[in-house]
Amino acid sequence: MARNLTLIAFDADDTLWHCEHLFHLTQEQFSKMLADFTEPDHLHARLIEVEKRNVGQYGFGVKGFVLSMIETAIEVTQGRVPAPVIGQLLAAGREMLAQPIELLPGVRPTLEQCAASHRLLLITKGDLLDQERKLAQSGLGDLFDGVEIVSEKTAPVYERIFQYHGHGARRAMMVGNSLKSDVVPALAAGAWGVYVPSDKTSALEHADMPKQEGRFHEIAALAELGEIVETIG
Repeated sequence: MARNLTLIAFDADDTLWHCEHLFHLTQEQFSKMLADFTEPDHLHARLIEVEKRNVGQYGFGVKGFVLSMIETAIEVTQGRVPAPVIGQLLAAGREMLAQPIELLPGVRPTLEQCAASHRLLLITKGDLLDQERKLAQSGLGDLFDGVEIVSEKTAPVYERIFQYHGHGARRAMMVGNSLKSDVVPALAAGAWGVYVPSDKTSALEHADMPKQEGRFHEIAALAELGEIVETIG
């Protein structure tokens, strides 16, 4: 009898290791840099608008984030942003790219448990070089049967990946901290979607909870994944 589930795919940032807190810390620095020009709440709102406008051109990741901060700084200061502030923003981006990887609790034991019975796949989006760096530093690369770094996570993208690496979406599962990128499009492709909430999630990643979807599951921590995998079988 064919198994219901043969492939388990994982998101990377804030599912396997910490990431979003770096963006929040840099935003706090950004607010201090421009404190003489605008209030933090206004600056944050403008930054989100600029990020949404730019994501189609810059993609996701630190480099696009830094470019959006620079553009926001130019807008809110009406072109009067001091050159040293631009330099500080560029330095902040370089510091973000140099930060060491810190795995979330229970990640490696969970992956090892799943790898004993299923093919594992890493599906992440963002800057190619940065994502490759983080995977190499994580020490988890040996547990994955394949790695896909994509510009965006959509239902067609998941359909293609699950067909190429496994037996199609119906026998695949996607696990991640983003409803918008990891769960909703995977469900639309026909896969199982497992939501692992993070204490910090980008404003660009919000979506409604797909509670009516029969293949949707929510867990409080990655360590709980094994029970769901066993139940699905």
